[in-house]
Amino acid sequence: MTLSEIEQQHGFTYPPLYRQLECDGMLAVGEYGPDWYKLVYPTLQDKPTLLLHADDFELLNIKAVADAAETLLDPHDYRQIDPALRFIPFAQTGAGDHYCFFVSGQHDGEMPIVLLWHDQNEARYLAKNLQDFLFHMLLISMADQDTYNAVSDDEFREQLANTLGTHTRYLTARQADVLHTLLARDITDYEVVLPKGRKAAHRGLLTDIELASLRKEFIPYEKFDSGFAYSTAG
Repeated sequence: MTLSEIEQQHGFTYPPLYRQLECDGMLAVGEYGPDWYKLVYPTLQDKPTLLLHADDFELLNIKAVADAAETLLDPHDYRQIDPALRFIPFAQTGAGDHYCFFVSGQHDGEMPIVLLWHDQNEARYLAKNLQDFLFHMLLISMADQDTYNAVSDDEFREQLANTLGTHTRYLTARQADVLHTLLARDITDYEVVLPKGRKAAHRGLLTDIELASLRKEFIPYEKFDSGFAYSTAG
């Protein structure tokens, strides 16, 4: 299966950036399986594929994209997606929610990125295009060191530096400058305020408040984090 075949089958055109990522080998994550993390992941660390180190983001290879796109169209699929809405997945969360190009939402040449939840009838807008989505995901990675899995400060910086090494070319110059400036910062501990007065400890190169401010400044999107129903069933 090729991207052109997927386009032909589903009647849309991928954003040029996604095509470039595929051409550059940035989507080549191999076949997932029990030994993927042990055998494949180490070969990708020095030159990370698309958002390799992003939290809760599993890139789909082209065959998996084709299979997932076909499943979403299946009238017998449990999600019962409205045929008038077209989603083309390119990644998924660990829980099985899909990061998708929202083909039906294309506007002024921009194809939005949405998260299609598997366990409730909602898709949530994440960015107005793929480039802005990448920038936002990289900001999130910089704000959230994986202390749960005991990633050290040095490992954290190395992962980010390697990621910028392969991702910078796909960003605007201003976006790249912001990320490289953040990478030079000291790592800091901060708290995220949660509902009902709770707080959660985090560690990273920027706080959640700074992240939100940068998102609004560099990739403003009025639909960000708003949702809509993807099924009319029931």
